[in-house]
Amino acid sequence: MISDFMLVVTSVLLFGTVSALFLYYRRIMTLRQEYDRAKGVIDDIVVSVDSQFRRQKDRVLFVAQKMENALLENKKVVKKVEEYEERLTDITKLMDGAPQIEEKFSGQIKEMRNEVAGIKEAQDKVMKKLVEIEKIKQETYVPEVKIEGEKTAPEIREKIGLTREHSARLMKKLYKDGYLERDTHKMPYVYRLKEELKKILKKREASVS
Repeated sequence: MISDFMLVVTSVLLFGTVSALFLYYRRIMTLRQEYDRAKGVIDDIVVSVDSQFRRQKDRVLFVAQKMENALLENKKVVKKVEEYEERLTDITKLMDGAPQIEEKFSGQIKEMRNEVAGIKEAQDKVMKKLVEIEKIKQETYVPEVKIEGEKTAPEIREKIGLTREHSARLMKKLYKDGYLERDTHKMPYVYRLKEELKKILKKREASVS
């Protein structure tokens, strides 16, 4: 009786142990499967994070390269600005010195203008002298003409004692220069002295007497 009881107890204990081991094994397998699934998820997360990290790294490198290029361009621009500032400074110095240059040469320019004005004035005086000399040359013939009142060309030629050709040239010149008046309504032409020429003759006669 006791041995049967012990056998039953042993069998129950053995069955309980085996059942517990089986349940424990199933639990372990379930946990292992969950672990594997969790590990897969973690691996996927790690891969995803790694990919995102790489993309972020590439983006950071791209941005860094752009920033470096921008810095280089900025340095070039700064250099150009400095060059323009130097040129502007030089131009400003020249502009500041312009009044001094103008003041320095203004005296010479004024002197040159005065010289030019003097030359023009002297030229005008020379021209006046030439006109006066020409008048005097013409007047040297006048005392010999001795026209009193109105005279024809033949009468004048007899007075001055010149040839017909010379007297014709003289009368033509005196008439052209405005010393004689000519009446073309009579033939031959009649000449008479202008009032201006009479005044000149009177002055010459007075100076001679």
